[in-house]
Amino acid sequence: MGRIQGARRVTRRALVLATTLVVAVAAAGCNNDDRDGENAAPIPQTVDLPRLSGQELQVTAVWTGTEQDNFVKVLKEFEKRTGAKVSFVPSGDDMSTFVGSKVAGGQPPDIAMLQQVGVLREFADKKWIKPMSEAGQAELRKNFSRGWQDLGSYEGTPYGVYFKASNKSLIWYNTRAFDYAGAKEPTTWKGLIEQARLVSDSGVEPVSVGGADGWTLTDWFENIYLSQAGPKMYDKLSEHQIKWTDPSVTQALTTLAELFGDQDLLTGGNEGALRTEFPQSVTKTFAGGEPSAAMVFEADFVAANVADAGAELGKDAKVFPFPAVGAKPPVVTGGDVAVALKNSKAAQALLTFLASPDAAAIWAREGGLISANTKLDLGTYPNAELRDIAKALVDAGDDFRFDMSDQAPASFGGKPAQGEWKALQDFLKNPKDISGIQRQLEKDAAKAFTD
Repeated sequence: MGRIQGARRVTRRALVLATTLVVAVAAAGCNNDDRDGENAAPIPQTVDLPRLSGQELQVTAVWTGTEQDNFVKVLKEFEKRTGAKVSFVPSGDDMSTFVGSKVAGGQPPDIAMLQQVGVLREFADKKWIKPMSEAGQAELRKNFSRGWQDLGSYEGTPYGVYFKASNKSLIWYNTRAFDYAGAKEPTTWKGLIEQARLVSDSGVEPVSVGGADGWTLTDWFENIYLSQAGPKMYDKLSEHQIKWTDPSVTQALTTLAELFGDQDLLTGGNEGALRTEFPQSVTKTFAGGEPSAAMVFEADFVAANVADAGAELGKDAKVFPFPAVGAKPPVVTGGDVAVALKNSKAAQALLTFLASPDAAAIWAREGGLISANTKLDLGTYPNAELRDIAKALVDAGDDFRFDMSDQAPASFGGKPAQGEWKALQDFLKNPKDISGIQRQLEKDAAKAFTD
């Protein structure tokens, strides 16, 4: 099974991106620059697509709720331009198993939006996905930096386009809870723990953790590890060039245990966190009335869940960068890559469309999407702050670190109830058993990386 040839580096420019994101997302819900309705930016027409009348496509992704609604708008534009009919099917969190069952049954979807780089490479190794057409590759080369192209390739062959990018180094907080406790935005891990205890003393449970979804726990670990151990060690652990029993992992888990090991700091305690799914972790923090939590950690896509909870960004909900554990704050990125499981004219046309600024513009103007597409007109974003964030992302080029678990084989980094997801849930249940969790992580990683 192929491996990524080195993760992307975090630089000072990437750190600026994270800081800019804090300002931008907070303001996104407050200032629309009168761009909604008839004043919205027009959808560009930069890519030629074939007529596909009578052809049907099925697309699967993990997105639900607002994210699904916005992506369906993208698919509707594709239908309008080509005459094809596209249906959307939610995959659930376990994309690998979902697609595997469909392939085994002889009815795979035409397009899948994968969240793990490791899954893309696993699917390519199994010949489940099809290389992009020349038209799609040309659109990729024209619109995306080399780093994003490489992440969508396997052994030099382009398979996918990263349609949606994300910043996974953000902590969101309830302004009412912070104001009542007299808490402030921390810049260090020590400061985060101190502010969490201050909030706890005020009578509000500080941190909501969506531990029922193991992927959220991998993000906690990765941010701590990147900041504490540094980019080079992050790369080595991502590739399993060092073992999960390494002292650097011990140090990161020990740091995380400062939060997970204090029942007073988690909403519902450890057992409550293990029963809480990611959307509920946001709702507990921002739903009306008395909040059940003051803070929740996750990526920029939390903004959609905040809105679903009825809170207003910039007023009820604000956000700060994941605090520095070591010398610098961490910046971990993620993304959703579109791949074709059928080598049809329609499937390849949809990949080409998703690689164009035309498709990105549809979701970008709705909010909730940050695109790495360098040709997307910044005027498409609904306010000046989001335009700044998009520019910072594009200007960052190849300088970023991609989510570690998403780089791993799916059996280790991308499946519920096994591998890293399960081991870190066990850690959340018993944060004192650091050595035991490390041994389990190493056992699972060794098997996954050699299969």
